[in-house]
Amino acid sequence: MWQSLATALCLVLVIEGLMPFLAPDRWKRMLTGVAQISDSQLRIVGFCSMLIGTLLLYLVR
Repeated sequence: MWQSLATALCLVLVIEGLMPFLAPDRWKRMLTGVAQISDSQLRIVGFCSMLIGTLLLYLVR
């Protein structure tokens, strides 16, 4: 189980690093845009992201 968790964490880091590596200017603009979003909207986006990730994980497994 720990190996699967470590593998998942490594994949998250690889995916998270793609955007700053490939398009650093766009990534900076996106971060400034995210900073202007209200906390409630950001929570909704985070919740939807977790829900979609959980559903996809359920489908894959």
